[in-house]
Amino acid sequence: MDIREVKTKRSIKNAFLQLRAHKPLERITIKELAALAQISKATFYLHYRDIYDLSSQMQNEVVQDILDGILSSGISLLDTVRLSQELFRGFHSNQALIGILFSGNQAAVLPDSIEKVIKEYLFREHPEYENDMELNVLLTYRIYGGYYAYSKNFKQFDLDQVLDMVDAIARQEQSGMKILQEKESRLFSSSLAHQQQETSTRPGKEKTAPFPSGKTGTV
Repeated sequence: MDIREVKTKRSIKNAFLQLRAHKPLERITIKELAALAQISKATFYLHYRDIYDLSSQMQNEVVQDILDGILSSGISLLDTVRLSQELFRGFHSNQALIGILFSGNQAAVLPDSIEKVIKEYLFREHPEYENDMELNVLLTYRIYGGYYAYSKNFKQFDLDQVLDMVDAIARQEQSGMKILQEKESRLFSSSLAHQQQETSTRPGKEKTAPFPSGKTGTV
């Protein structure tokens, strides 16, 4: 790729990010993007089929960057605890682009794509696990759970704190000590104790006892 092509594609991508930050994907036109990038529409079509092709290629670059970061960490993708942590780091380091490229109706594209590339890579290296139900379910759980846990909490909590929490949850799951189960158990016990206390302090109903004649009356 020559320097002119590199500069042109960079201009197109920068213009797209500016527009995408304020507009849903389906409302961006080639005309306005070309004007902002200072290129002709014909030049755009030399590089991309349409606006969706451009968006998809840029999304794939983010997904590949996250995967490269995971692989460069040296972890095994079979270690789903470490995988969860590296996914969080990958989401965090690409947050600016994720917030633009995967906003709106594109939000679900990221975890879908991450799952696809991780499983493709893992099963290419370890084909014996491709039909392993437990591993497939666990990977899906880690990837989707990790993504939504991060996206809902990254603005409120420090990354290292979240990573420590992810590690604690994962390891307690492995040892059969589930944090959520324990919390639910405590909440249930507290609710049950409260109900029992209300029942014990509530005035009782009048009891009835039989009269000798067989009629009943209050006692």
